[in-house]
Amino acid sequence: MHQQHRLEDAMRRALHLAANGPAEGVNPRVGCVILSPAGDIIAEGWHRGAGTCHAEVDALGHLDAAAARGATAVVTLEPCNHTGRTGPCALALIDAGIGRVVYAVADPGQNSSGGADRLRAAGVDVTGGLLADEAQAFLADWLVSARLGRPFVTVKWASSLDGRAAAADGSSRWITGPPARQDVHERRAAADAILVGTGTALADDPSLTARAADGSLLPHQPRPVVVGRRPIPASAAVHRHPLPPWFVAEHDVAEVLAGLRERGVRRVFVEGGPTLASAFVRASLVDEYLVYLAPTLLGGDRLALGDIGVTGIDAQRRLRIEQLLPLGDDILLVARPAETAPADRAAQPQTQTTPTDGHRPAATTAEDTHVHRNH
Repeated sequence: MHQQHRLEDAMRRALHLAANGPAEGVNPRVGCVILSPAGDIIAEGWHRGAGTCHAEVDALGHLDAAAARGATAVVTLEPCNHTGRTGPCALALIDAGIGRVVYAVADPGQNSSGGADRLRAAGVDVTGGLLADEAQAFLADWLVSARLGRPFVTVKWASSLDGRAAAADGSSRWITGPPARQDVHERRAAADAILVGTGTALADDPSLTARAADGSLLPHQPRPVVVGRRPIPASAAVHRHPLPPWFVAEHDVAEVLAGLRERGVRRVFVEGGPTLASAFVRASLVDEYLVYLAPTLLGGDRLALGDIGVTGIDAQRRLRIEQLLPLGDDILLVARPAETAPADRAAQPQTQTTPTDGHRPAATTAEDTHVHRNH
C-alpha cells in the first residue's frame, strides 16, 4: 500500500509537470517522474513542444546510466512507439535499463501507440491505468483530437430561462451579468480558436478577444475564426485582434474542424450565433456545452438553438450535466453528450467527421444569418 501511495504521488507530480508544456498544437502535454528502487524521485521531465525531447527522454537526461538501471518511470501517457522528429520513448526507456513503467492513459495514436507492448517484449514490467480519470480529464482535448482527428469543441451560448438568446428586436446586451461574462472571457482564453459565423460578425462586430474585468487583454488569446462566405469589412473589430483572423469560406463544420486541426488547433470555442452552434450540434461534433442561464424571460422566436435535426422525441440529444456553477444572479450549466464522454471514445475511428448517432441532415452548414450575441 505504501508503494501504491508513492506511485500515485509520483503520477500527480507528473501531471503537474505536464502542465508546464504548451496547451496548443498537435502534441500532448506529458510529464514523467523517475523513481529509484527505494521509491524516491531521482529525475523529472516534461514535453516542451513539437521537436523537443519527450517527457521520458527529458527525465532520463537528468540521470547517469547507473541511476536509471532498475528505476521506475511514472508517465502520464503511454510511452510512444513512433519515430518522428524524435525517436520512440519506449526504446529510450529500454536502452536506459528502466525496470518498470507505470502510465496513466494509453496512447490512442495509430502511429505512436504500442509502446507498452514493446516495453513488455523487452522484459520491462509495465502497468497502465494509474489515476486514469485524472489524466484523462487533463488530456481531454488532446485525446479527442488524437482519437477523432478533430479539435475538442466547446459550444457556448447565453440565454434566458425560456431559451431565448435575444429579445424580439434582436437586442441581447446584456442577458447575463458581469460575473458570467467574465467567466466567458476566461474560458475563451483557454481555447486555441474562437469561432463565429459571418452573420454574427456582421451584426455584432465582436472583437473575439479574451479580456480581464478591467478590459485589458488576458495573456493568452484565442485565434479568431470567422466561418462563412460573406465578406467581412476591413474596418471590422476582428481585424484589430492581437492575432490575425482566419476566414473560412466553408459551410461544412466537419471540414472546418479538419482544416483547423491541420493548422495546429486543438481546442475550439464556438461562440455564435445560433446557426453556427446548431450546425455543430446537428453534426454531433460538440464535446462540451456551456450554457449561461439568466433569471429572465424574453419570449419570441430568438432561440439559442435552431434546427439540430430532432424531428421526434426519440431523436432528442440528451446531455449529461457535469457542473452547475452560480455566477452572480446567473447559472453556468456545463454539460456533455450523454452517450459518451470525450476522453472515452477510444473505439471511434480517428478520422471521423460524421456524427456518431447516424443522423446527419443534409443541411450542416455553418454560416449564420444574423444574431446578436454577448461579445
